[in-house]
Amino acid sequence: MAILPLETKTISDHYDALAPDGSEIRLLLKTQKASMVHCTLPEGRVSIPVRHQTVEELWYFISGEGEVWRKNDLEELVTPVRAGVSISVSRHTSFHFRNTGKEPLSFIIATMPPWPGFDEDTVEKNGNWAVK
Repeated sequence: MAILPLETKTISDHYDALAPDGSEIRLLLKTQKASMVHCTLPEGRVSIPVRHQTVEELWYFISGEGEVWRKNDLEELVTPVRAGVSISVSRHTSFHFRNTGKEPLSFIIATMPPWPGFDEDTVEKNGNWAVK
């Protein structure tokens, strides 16, 4: 395996992309085995429900308040989130999230393997909340 250069990146003031679920994505770093982004959902918004096909993710919330709905073949649950909470989103899990607070809901997402592109997500017909 090739040795990669040491990298440092500062988060951008403006988002790099809108995710298929409607959240604002700021690209952070990427290695051969994982990628990382900063995700923001504005106040009062609800993301579109999606399902990842090949990746799994770890989310760490850094500001705001909200809820995350996750459903797979084993379970379905709604998790309240705020700064300091982390959750997992395994492959083939349907999910969406909403901002229930009075400020943007922001979190860091680590994706393994690295994010392959927006074709990764399948939009789900049913979620837990109406999309705003």
